[in-house]
Amino acid sequence: DLVRSRGLGDVYKRQNIFCMVYIKNFSHHTLTHQGGIFMDPKKQFYETLATSMIEKFKKRQIDAYYCATKEEAVALATSMLPTQATVGFGGSMTLTESGMMAALQNKTDITLYDRSKAATPEETTAIYHQCLNADYYFMSSNAITSDGQLVNIDGNGNRVAALIYGPKEVIVMAGMNKVVKTVDEALDRVHNTATPANCIRLSKKTPCALTGTCADCLSPECICNQVVITRRSGIPGRIKVILIGEELGY
Repeated sequence: DLVRSRGLGDVYKRQNIFCMVYIKNFSHHTLTHQGGIFMDPKKQFYETLATSMIEKFKKRQIDAYYCATKEEAVALATSMLPTQATVGFGGSMTLTESGMMAALQNKTDITLYDRSKAATPEETTAIYHQCLNADYYFMSSNAITSDGQLVNIDGNGNRVAALIYGPKEVIVMAGMNKVVKTVDEALDRVHNTATPANCIRLSKKTPCALTGTCADCLSPECICNQVVITRRSGIPGRIKVILIGEELGY
């Protein structure tokens, strides 16, 4: 009927307009179809999964939040910091890629314990210890299970040490790409996805840096030294998890 009443030219014109709108809105994570707006299926999946995870975190005495974008996540995390707070952080590509590190470094009303400013190994060690007494500690998690457990494997141990004990509050920021179903899947993700990439980034001479696959090594430069599974926060609300509807970090 449309072809008879308006001709093929009108059909092609309508299709072309739809394609242009579709492409324009896809970059904003929405799909537009004949006047109706629908969320990108992946973003909708992330939000649905995060909503269920927030309830599971709550049972583990962990406060959790969901932000669709990294910009929203940075704004939320920044709003949690009171004036004059002392702040530490663990090494994290998520913090860098999200813009959280830049936000912390540019925030003038806090004291940031930034080991990148250290001039000597001794100063670096001192900053590691300062971070353990910070009011707030920022980090990511190597993997997170859908039932609300944090799974981390660390080299030096400073990051997992702060997660376990020390800072008054810990803010964990993680992209939804790090969510898996079980602890076993989480450990596999850390060994075969996060660690090889980190070893390459840190120029470590490990088997996984050469092959991309975990060899369960005990090599001199192995960074899989501490394995920590956080199944619950002993202090209610001390750990805060911000789930982000984007792929961030390794």
